Amino acid sequence: MPKDTSVPSYRRHRASGQAVVTISARDIYLGKFNSAASKSEYNRVIAEWLAAGRRSLQDDDAPLEVRQLVAAFYTHCKKYYRKPDGTPTSEVDAMAMALGPVRTLFGHTPAMDFGPLRLVAVQDEMVRRGWRRTQINKHVGRVRLMFRWAVKNEIVPGGMLHALNAVDGLKAGRTDAKESEPVRPVPDAHIDAVRPFLSVQVCAMIDLQLLTGARPGEICSMRTVDLDTSGKLWLYTPASHKTQHHGHARTIYLGPKAQDVLRAFLKTDMAAFIFTPAEAEKQRRERQHDARKTPLKYGNRPGTNKSRNPKRPAGDVYDVASYRRAIARACERAFEMPSNIRADKTDPPELATAKKVKRSKWRREHVWHPHQLRHSAATKLRKEFGLEAAQVILGHKSLSVTEIYAEKNVDAAMKIMSAVG
Repeated sequence: MPKDTSVPSYRRHRASGQAVVTISARDIYLGKFNSAASKSEYNRVIAEWLAAGRRSLQDDDAPLEVRQLVAAFYTHCKKYYRKPDGTPTSEVDAMAMALGPVRTLFGHTPAMDFGPLRLVAVQDEMVRRGWRRTQINKHVGRVRLMFRWAVKNEIVPGGMLHALNAVDGLKAGRTDAKESEPVRPVPDAHIDAVRPFLSVQVCAMIDLQLLTGARPGEICSMRTVDLDTSGKLWLYTPASHKTQHHGHARTIYLGPKAQDVLRAFLKTDMAAFIFTPAEAEKQRRERQHDARKTPLKYGNRPGTNKSRNPKRPAGDVYDVASYRRAIARACERAFEMPSNIRADKTDPPELATAKKVKRSKWRREHVWHPHQLRHSAATKLRKEFGLEAAQVILGHKSLSVTEIYAEKNVDAAMKIMSAVG
């Protein structure tokens, strides 16, 4: 392994205008930025740090602060929560969000002094920020996980974790925290309404989710090499999936209808992703060119008005966020978001805030997201083939999880009770 030759950088602290260097998660202020004195102090600090073998300059007897514990644990998370290809999982971002209030409220508090009352204060801060109750409970669990990691590494005593476990999760109806709205299946009419405003790639991804019950991320990461097309029923084995770290296998079954959807997108490059934003963008530009009415000898010629450095260039693979955004934009066009609530850079702050609130309300009523398609597929599978069949197809290890995804078949219950009654 190559030796690390990098040194902490000399930076400007925006709030104070001072020069600062961060060593072992500790900010050391050096004086006025860009002054000779601050640069001299920086050289001295770095020289002492190098002489100490790249170890923290903090005295061994000085108490470890919460912000330092957060920094050390987050560094661990970035290494630990990784997919087989080395890319970070969504848990890294979730950890950053959970630990934000901890660092804000108690960053300079000695880690040894972080007890149940301070965890309750963090919980209250999450409520104040408008987070959902179930989300808060998960984030508080992540804070506990940080201290569990600290106990395992003998950074804090084990009794701290026992004390923090005394803080209960927020209960429904007994807190000011907002409740999460249940994820519902998407009505077929809403899906059909947005199709004219979507690329053929995204339409195919939607169809595959409805036919297979796959997770959005599993559809986004699909490659030809992951498909076994040798049998009558094609098998798709994702390179990575949500429960892989638990040792669970995941196979998605592709019937004749799903195969018909896929055939037009299969790649000769076996390792290439089947659905790519770059391909969708290319086709969009070709459609624009075909619909052009201005003769080619006038106006912009094809390709001359392309941005050399676009803010969001089309990539080689959709992720769940870009897939969701494509659907959201199509919903806004299909259901015609009112022009009087659209964002406008010239709006004064109060009007911009009022519009944002109205847009959020409008989107809750009109915009759906790809996770709902899995619920749609689950509901249909359960209704036609039963709960156990839905469990196998969705890849759940527990029937209780499938219950969450599949809406109960009320029609069947009504027919039974009509006969019984």
